[in-house]
Amino acid sequence: MSLSLLSRYAFFALCVLLALSSLPFLHHEWAWPVALVAGALSVVGIVDLTQTRQAVRRNYPVIGNIRYLVEAIRPEIRQYLLEGDREQLPFSRAQRSLVYARAKNENASKAFGTLVDVYQSDFEFINHSICPAPKADPAHFRVEIGGPQCTQPYSASIFNISAMSFGSLSANAIRALNKGARLGGFAHDTGEGSVSPYHREHGGDLVWEIGSGYFGCRTTDGSFDPVAFAAQAQQPQVKMIEIKLSQGAKPGHGGVLPKGKITPEIAATRGVPMGQDCISPAAHSAFSTPVELLQFIARLRELSGGKPVGFKFCLGHAWEFMGIAKAMIETGILPDFIVIDGKEGGTGAAPLEFADHFGVPMREGLLFVHNTLVGLNLRDRIRIGASGKIVSAFDIARALAMGADWANSARGFMFAIGCIQSRSCHTNKCPTGVATQDPLRQRALVVEDKGQRVHNFHRNTMEALAEMLSAAGLTHPSQIDASHLVQRISPTEVRLYSQLHVFLKPGELLAGQVEGRFYERMWAMARSDSFEPVRA
Repeated sequence: MSLSLLSRYAFFALCVLLALSSLPFLHHEWAWPVALVAGALSVVGIVDLTQTRQAVRRNYPVIGNIRYLVEAIRPEIRQYLLEGDREQLPFSRAQRSLVYARAKNENASKAFGTLVDVYQSDFEFINHSICPAPKADPAHFRVEIGGPQCTQPYSASIFNISAMSFGSLSANAIRALNKGARLGGFAHDTGEGSVSPYHREHGGDLVWEIGSGYFGCRTTDGSFDPVAFAAQAQQPQVKMIEIKLSQGAKPGHGGVLPKGKITPEIAATRGVPMGQDCISPAAHSAFSTPVELLQFIARLRELSGGKPVGFKFCLGHAWEFMGIAKAMIETGILPDFIVIDGKEGGTGAAPLEFADHFGVPMREGLLFVHNTLVGLNLRDRIRIGASGKIVSAFDIARALAMGADWANSARGFMFAIGCIQSRSCHTNKCPTGVATQDPLRQRALVVEDKGQRVHNFHRNTMEALAEMLSAAGLTHPSQIDASHLVQRISPTEVRLYSQLHVFLKPGELLAGQVEGRFYERMWAMARSDSFEPVRA
């Protein structure tokens, strides 16, 4: 035991001994640094011995702090020294480097072959054509959003900025994103934090997201305010309205903007008081059934002056979406668009259980929604967007092949304005000024430079997509389908997406002739008057 005590307290004892023994020699120059350093470490040791929160420090005064220091810098050490180029945590270094290069207009080409193991299961690729098509102009890669009940359709780029709120992101980040959107002619989703002055500053096209907190259109008790909504929705800069039912990072959980991040500007933008956490409830109060949701969509479309209105969600219970689809058929009310948010998405903080184990990944959710609409003969009247770890032209092509009309990216555009994936978004201590309300930290983000980088990233990604389409013998993204993409399922076998996945035929669900029993069973469980299932 004595040897154990000696080893545990040896360094602390040495510090105390050096501090005391150097005192008689303070008239010598060399003694001052020794006394100061040893004295400071002795004080640290005394604090360690007397504190009651951390057992390691009590048992190993002074040297026990090394454990907490190493733990604090572990993410940075791993990211910059140990992480492989293809380790996805959550985005690989290769993915981040691609965005950085395209945002800076640097050459993103790589020499000496791929670093991807092309014989590993799940490897994906696009088949090319012996007769490549002429390269198309990416300026034409757009999709018109707005069904038969919409009087102000919007021509959207097939690659847009996904939902990120002012409050979660800094004012300068919002400015830079919107400036890039205006320069490139693509859309900027506001997130549920409403339309801030920084969204309006550069005049880029906006998709106004309405969450369960109804920020920007709420009464004092947090209910929906139609007058406030109409005043904002009818502004020319707002091109579409998106109702957020859930988000990929924490579906079914709601959201919290900590009071420490709420500034007077955020409070004014959202219509919430200062000094308390800003809560987004898990559920909406304006509707509680599929039919009521569609009636709310029709009401927003009327209040906005006929602009496209749709909803965003992360798929959960399959019968709930089919209940919405049944309500579409019964009421005749159609959303103009649906955005599928995959559980792999998430710019904000979320409980670990929700981030890891709740919600359907984007591809499965996208395919299910696409199939349901096809099977009900509704697909040609409703556009579908997809969001979930999309940063490259291949990511976009893959989403389109699974049934999307366009793709959104949040973290990709965050990288474009300087995010380094420090994963400190919820701490208000973002090192690059992207996800913080600290005025000194966000001052580091220079809007003129980063706005141009947002534009560059979008433009260069669209150029890459145009080159991919040309090589595949295609001239427009709408021509990509499941027969163009291939996935390896074993070291000796590959399958087309069209062979791997079930794709319903038009009207198949209505006719009751679905091949897979899953769709048939979910359709039987779905109700238009409730999100509860029909129990057998």
